[in-house]
Amino acid sequence: MEFSFSLNRTANASAWRLLPNGWDFVAFPLIIGLIAMAAIGFHQTLAPMSTLKTQVISLDPSNLPEYAMRTTLRMLAAMIASLIFTLTYGTLAAKSRRAEKVLVPILDILQSVPVLGYISFTVTFFLSLFPGRVLGAELAAIFAIWTSQAWNMTFSFYQSLRTVPRDLDEVSKGFHLTPWQRFWKLDVPFSMPGLIWNMMMSMSGGWFFVVASEAITVGNKTITLPGIGAYLAQAIAEKNLHAIGWVILSMTVVILAYDQLLFRPLVAWADKFRMETTSSGNAPESWLLDMLRRTRLIHQMLKPMGALLARTARLPMHTPMRDTTRFPNAQRQKWTRVGDIIWGILVLLLTVYVVYRVVAYVRTGVTLDEVGHVFVLGLITLLRVAVLIAISSLVWVPLGVLIGLRPALAEKIQPLAQFLAAFPANLLFPVFVIVIVKFHLNPDIWLSPLIVLGTQWYILFNVIAGATAYPNDYKEAATNFRIRGWQWWRQAMLPGVFPYYITGAITASGGAWNASIVSEFVQWGDTKVAAHGLGAYIAQTTAAGDFPKIILGIAVMSLFVTLFNRTLWRPLYAYAESRLRLD
Repeated sequence: MEFSFSLNRTANASAWRLLPNGWDFVAFPLIIGLIAMAAIGFHQTLAPMSTLKTQVISLDPSNLPEYAMRTTLRMLAAMIASLIFTLTYGTLAAKSRRAEKVLVPILDILQSVPVLGYISFTVTFFLSLFPGRVLGAELAAIFAIWTSQAWNMTFSFYQSLRTVPRDLDEVSKGFHLTPWQRFWKLDVPFSMPGLIWNMMMSMSGGWFFVVASEAITVGNKTITLPGIGAYLAQAIAEKNLHAIGWVILSMTVVILAYDQLLFRPLVAWADKFRMETTSSGNAPESWLLDMLRRTRLIHQMLKPMGALLARTARLPMHTPMRDTTRFPNAQRQKWTRVGDIIWGILVLLLTVYVVYRVVAYVRTGVTLDEVGHVFVLGLITLLRVAVLIAISSLVWVPLGVLIGLRPALAEKIQPLAQFLAAFPANLLFPVFVIVIVKFHLNPDIWLSPLIVLGTQWYILFNVIAGATAYPNDYKEAATNFRIRGWQWWRQAMLPGVFPYYITGAITASGGAWNASIVSEFVQWGDTKVAAHGLGAYIAQTTAAGDFPKIILGIAVMSLFVTLFNRTLWRPLYAYAESRLRLD
């Protein structure tokens, strides 16, 4: 009898756990709405290409909810692709010494190639993959947004892997973790706080080029996808200030939505991965995360998935170990040097071949005088970028530290910072064009502030991430030793956030060069204002469809960004990695 009663009680308890509670009824509509939004978006991508010609972009505000949904889905798809790329590429660059020598310079070049440069050569490729379908154009737009997100996230993850504290590294070796287990148990958790803040920046940065990705114009070919970017392009072309006001309102709603429904829960969840032995007592909070934890049925439904992911992370997945006793140490070093030389020769030959092919193609439509002219334009843009990076650093490093050390303040600032980071320069075109034309101002000076929109936020978000990840133990030690004022900045906080700042500065450099394309050549209706610079050159040649000049502009921009990174940021990066690790 007792056994039967116990069995019934166990069965009733199991059944009770499967019954939904009040929180389930609140959470279910959100989940169902997300699934429905994804299903509708996927169905629309399978439509024939002819529908894009019949669905002319309308400035009627009633269309904005649908346009906002399409744009958000593209940005989320690009974010997922960026995360996969980040985890793969960043790991290879950080874990393999030979791969690092190739992958990091390639990453420097990739982030320096402007979004318009990618669009110029990828639209035809994606359209040919799915001829006659909207899916090809959608993939081209998603790829363009991906190029504005992936590099920043990859640099952040790479920086985290290179600065894992040595004591944690020793612990992982003491537990005999395989590379697969170490990746999921140490590398990913340690990098998560900084990576999430850079995901926010990348999502916001995607808005900066959403116009270029949804209203694609290369030569005589124009493809317009329904979305907020295409709506904004149409409003600018028609000089419709009311429509621009509706765009700002729609962007605000969308940014607040993905802040509350995506990033704030991720920030609150990732707080448990901070490296510290004492709690700060000011952990970030998320109403959505708290609600999901209080649900009963949804919580039980998610348990199997969580258990599967945890079990996958614990899989041994042994990698073959090299027999280090087979050869003496001197002989191993000799073979390592030989391998490095062979690898370096192969990389050099590949580089020479690529340069040869580029030069051969560019020579078909570009003279030597044109090359010299483009280099001068590159120097002008370099000066703008360097000055704006310096100004942004002086402003946002102290403010980023202030925000990052106060989780309550960070929660309030987070949506505002995302909105400002996502604010496209295109929305300011009317103001700048009208003021410059009316007062006969110098475009070389007064168009430069537009570049800041693509520069300062990378620095701010990375510094906030660094201050947020700063161990509470160190803060308490500084308080106990009464370290204050400039000494606190010089000996405690600046060394702690410096690796994060360098990551932000590197991505800010690439972001500023990209921003120069839409900032040095602006248009409001039929009125065009251009500054002298490489960005304006690329924008004008892209609109004209002059591919040799497009490649020349992209190649010169890549060269400038790579040299700038190699001579300034990489030495500082190596210093931060070797001297400023939180061990």
